[in-house]
Amino acid sequence: MKAFLFSLLIALTISSCSKPAENGLQDLSATEFQQSIQTNESSQVLDVRTPDEYTGGHLAGAISADISSGAFQQATESLDKNKAVFVYCLSGGRSSQAAQQLVAMGFKEVYNLGGGILAWNAANLPLSTEEGAASQQTGMTLATFETQIKGKKKVIIDYNATWCGPCKTLSPILEAYVKDQKGAVELIKIDVDANPELAKAKNIEAIPYLELYQDGKLTWKNVGLIGRAELNKL
Repeated sequence: MKAFLFSLLIALTISSCSKPAENGLQDLSATEFQQSIQTNESSQVLDVRTPDEYTGGHLAGAISADISSGAFQQATESLDKNKAVFVYCLSGGRSSQAAQQLVAMGFKEVYNLGGGILAWNAANLPLSTEEGAASQQTGMTLATFETQIKGKKKVIIDYNATWCGPCKTLSPILEAYVKDQKGAVELIKIDVDANPELAKAKNIEAIPYLELYQDGKLTWKNVGLIGRAELNKL
C-alpha cells in the first residue's frame, strides 16, 4: 500500500510540473522556456525590458514590450489571447509582473522565464542582436574583474541593476556597513546590465547578489536582500 501511495505521489508531482498552473501562468527554467518556444507553432514572445536592454541582446523573434512604458500595452493589443505567450526580462521580476497582467487581461496560457536573461545566459543559450548592436559595450570581462580585487585585503562586490528595488534597498545598508569599517573593507558596485559578459561568466541568475573576497579569494556570497546584522558577521 505504501509503495502504491508513493508511486501515486511521484506521478502527481510529475504531472503538476508538466502542466500550466490553474490560472494559466507558469514559470519555466531557461531550457524549458527555449524548448516550449521551439515546439509551439505560434509562439508569442515578449521582452519586457527597456529598448536598450533589448537591443543589447534578446531572444530571436521576441517583441520589445517595455513594461515600464506604454509599449507593453501596445504590444499586447496585437496578440492572440488564445495562444501561448512567453515573457521574460533580465532576472524574472519585471516579467513576473507582466505575466500576471497578461493573465488578468484574459490570456489563457502565459509562460514566464524564471531567472530571466541571467538564467538564459547561465545556461549558454543563444541571443539575437539587432543590426548595429554588435559594437555595444559588453562591460567588464572576468579577467578585468580579477584585477579589481587582486591585492585587496577585503572587498565586497555588489551586483545590482538600476531598476532592481531590492538592490536600491540594500545599497545604503552596504554603504553604512563599509563606512563603519573605517577602510578595512572596500565596496565595489557592478551593474549587471552594463556588464553582461561578467554576469554570464559568473553565472549570476538573480540580483542583488553579493560576494566577499579576502586576499583575492571568494569566501562568502549571498543572493537577495540582506540586513546589517548579517553583514556584521562577516
